[in-house]
Amino acid sequence: MKKVLTMLWMLSILMISIGPFSAEAADQDAKGSKDHPLLSRMPDCFIYQYRDKDFEVHKFPDKDKKWIPVEGHYYYIKYFLNKGAAKPGELKVVRNIQNALAKVGGKVLNENRHSSTIMIQKDGKETWVEVKPFAAGYELFIVEKEAMKQEVVADATAMGNDISSTGHVLVYGIYFDTGKSEVKPESEAALSEIAKLLKSEGALELYVVGHTDSAGAFESNMKLSKDRAEAVVRVLSGKYAIAVARLKPHGVASLSPVTSNDTEEGRAKNRRVELVKQ
Repeated sequence: MKKVLTMLWMLSILMISIGPFSAEAADQDAKGSKDHPLLSRMPDCFIYQYRDKDFEVHKFPDKDKKWIPVEGHYYYIKYFLNKGAAKPGELKVVRNIQNALAKVGGKVLNENRHSSTIMIQKDGKETWVEVKPFAAGYELFIVEKEAMKQEVVADATAMGNDISSTGHVLVYGIYFDTGKSEVKPESEAALSEIAKLLKSEGALELYVVGHTDSAGAFESNMKLSKDRAEAVVRVLSGKYAIAVARLKPHGVASLSPVTSNDTEEGRAKNRRVELVKQ
């Protein structure tokens, strides 16, 4: 028993000597970590923790003490001061981040004792940043806002079931560049399932309906939605040998939304192709 107590005493002395964490002794960036392209780090700091996720949500505080959920490419970067470095002070950290982002169009949405939220709109992209300083460093939460790419595509059976029960089916997974009508190669999964459905049900005839969101001029969107529907018909007939007579393309622009166009997430859902039974 005496031996065990002695070992515990020695262990406690060791813990006190190295401190509550070993970050100060490391002074090296975490493996695989890096600064975000928008921001260089404060002097005498190293990256202690780092996370990079293709799609995640973070709630940013705004000036009205509300939490704004923002989805997109997510980064979490936690910086510690190097051992022996002078502490810059929490306000100095916040001001440095704010000033750096102001140079690229950043707008401060919130600032309090514990954090600051900055939003940047540049080149058609929206990036949100929250900085949270503390005595020995600071944290960054960064989200490059974007709608999630729909990767799960309904199969031919599910499409057929929807058409049988409701007379139509919404198809996500057919992709176009903004303002363009050329079908992108990554649409193949969805198009092959549509072709499989049509080949399994030889008598089925469909309206192929293009939908856009409400961004832009209505007349342009009406033409764009029709052009996209026609492009889908061309691929189905040309690549998958579906008789053109079974497919009639139409465009309705933003006349039939499935949700509000007030958010990017909503606009992404409204941009779609719909198959309607003739």
